[in-house]
Amino acid sequence: MIDTIEKEDNIISEEEAAQYDRQIRLWGLDAQKRLRGSRVLLVGLRGLGAEVAKNLILAGVKGLTLLDHEQVTEESRRAQFLIPVDADGQNQAQASLERAQLLNPMVEVKVDTDAVESKPDDFFFQFDAVCLTRCSKDLMVRVDQLCASRNIKVFCGDVYGYHGYMFSDLGQEHHYVEEKPKVVKGSNEANDGPEAKKGKVDPNETTMVKKTISFCSLKEALEVDWTNEKAKSSLKRTPADYFLLQVLLKFRTDKGRDPQPDSFAEDSQLFLQIRDDVLETMGLSSELLPNTFVRYLQMQKLMGGLDAPHRNFFFFDGLKGSGVVDYFGSK
Repeated sequence: MIDTIEKEDNIISEEEAAQYDRQIRLWGLDAQKRLRGSRVLLVGLRGLGAEVAKNLILAGVKGLTLLDHEQVTEESRRAQFLIPVDADGQNQAQASLERAQLLNPMVEVKVDTDAVESKPDDFFFQFDAVCLTRCSKDLMVRVDQLCASRNIKVFCGDVYGYHGYMFSDLGQEHHYVEEKPKVVKGSNEANDGPEAKKGKVDPNETTMVKKTISFCSLKEALEVDWTNEKAKSSLKRTPADYFLLQVLLKFRTDKGRDPQPDSFAEDSQLFLQIRDDVLETMGLSSELLPNTFVRYLQMQKLMGGLDAPHRNFFFFDGLKGSGVVDYFGSK
């Protein structure tokens, strides 16, 4: 969640109070003020990008820039709900603009049709948060390092068939508040006994506790040294999706694309070869990612400073219908 300082008038209007009434009651007025003062960049307007855009716009950020240089195809149009049926051949971000803006007229939605790789460093400094989808590893690492120098929050994510991931870097000192059950002090009367002096949890009352948590960079999270003893001891508890992500990012870097349904036979062999190379480089066995992973690759909350954020990876396994949060990098 973005913990930015409001640069403009931070008074919530009556119209905004009515629009965001439910979420103000859910996470409080201060969190909503932080949201409405935040400008966000979203890169990639395929299925995941459209969902992220919808959630940010409905939540009530100040402004959202949709950046995507690719053209609409039948496949990309079917993958998300913001693109009209007659938009084939148009730019994906531009084609998504009208429906995105209609979700919430109070959010300033802009479009940028440039390739994100062509953007200069200072382009990213105008935002409070950057969300990256469908990007290469090198680009994500570059943007994460740039944003860290200005305390800009970074989120990366992708969906590959039945599998997906999200990474967050909220900086070295991310402050948030967490609702906890209130502890009632015990009695000091002598005849109450020692147990009475202990604090007791009152389930009917809660208190807000301020906390601080630190995040590591994406580069560090992806470059864990699996040969040291500490990492080896945690290997059995590490989700296989972490290594799957490493292989898919290498596939994207080497081939300039993701595995495709219409080239399944060829891409399956490429995936397995890249898997072997990546895991061997890490000093790990290819058995960590069984061959069966290949067949499931072909099908196609955080801006108000409230509640503990995911730190720093979230992996989703559609086959199991469940996800797991895990941390990689220095503690």
